[in-house]
Amino acid sequence: MRLLVVEDHPELGPDLKTGLEECHYAVDLATNGEDGLAMGSLVPYDLIILDILLPDLDGWEVCRRLRALRRRMPILFLTALGEVNHRVQGLDLGADDYLVKPFAFRELEARVRALLRRETSERSPLLRFLDLTLDTRTHEGRRGERSFSLSSKEYALLHLLMSRPREILSRTTIAEHIWDYDADHLSNVIDVYIRHLRKALCAAGEPDLIQTVRGSGYRLKEPLP
Repeated sequence: MRLLVVEDHPELGPDLKTGLEECHYAVDLATNGEDGLAMGSLVPYDLIILDILLPDLDGWEVCRRLRALRRRMPILFLTALGEVNHRVQGLDLGADDYLVKPFAFRELEARVRALLRRETSERSPLLRFLDLTLDTRTHEGRRGERSFSLSSKEYALLHLLMSRPREILSRTTIAEHIWDYDADHLSNVIDVYIRHLRKALCAAGEPDLIQTVRGSGYRLKEPLP
């Protein structure tokens, strides 16, 4: 999952980026409203965390313009403006959630998970495909009775594949959802992470569930007989 944080505080912004990356998200950081609007308009983020009191363009206007452009990703306002009229204004502009500073990071993480579940219509925190299970709360993977651990990027890659089973995902789509905004030349990197993921999923000799579609990308699919 790829997130955008729009926060101008010189310590909080980088801290949010680091903390969310430790939760296995790919995170871009914008430090003013103009950059946040430009990035949110161009990149298919899964979720945006948006401050209100921003340089150049405030968060109210960023949210309004993104919705006018038909950008439908969830938006979570994270702001020091905590009055009821502020919350009502944010939700009326099209935001999906509103969290007031100061806040507990665990609560922010839980709200992010809830918004992403709502967006992907997940009724359970467990993603399943055949004998493969991924717990989106603990980030634990299981193949049958065997558990396995994943790096941050491996988890994000498996989450994307399991969220869209049998769908062919191009390298461009994978890069847009998992890697940072400034990542370049990712084709070989994606291939490497696919190999790492296959190794984790098939460590006990299980059939390979990741199919390479030559010239197109990868998909999660039932193994050939």
